[in-house]
Amino acid sequence: QVQLVESGGGLVQPGGSLRLSCAGSGSISRIKTMGWYRQAPGKERELVAAITSGGSTNYAASAKGRFTISRDNAKNTVYLQMNSLKSDDTAVYYCNFETVYFDKYWGQGTQVTVSS
Repeated sequence: QVQLVESGGGLVQPGGSLRLSCAGSGSISRIKTMGWYRQAPGKERELVAAITSGGSTNYAASAKGRFTISRDNAKNTVYLQMNSLKSDDTAVYYCNFETVYFDKYWGQGTQVTVSS
């Protein structure tokens, strides 16, 4: 059974930073892309950032220059460093793994709240 476990969410003031982690366990092979998505209340889930097995990255316009995605292939773990956080970043953040076989796995979500 595949399981993705996220950590690192919480409450932070505007301008602050958080680092999210997502560790995959179970029978996951050949992960092609690891990504972070978020969903704010009343809005659709959206891509925040993604990284391929080769290290190529893709960011949403709202995340560019503030967020950094990275991965540790040996640990099946993906990270999202979030700096200069704004109230608009408040959402539930989900990690996603996609394999070369097009299998997709999701974490349970971690709440990020940016508020003074």
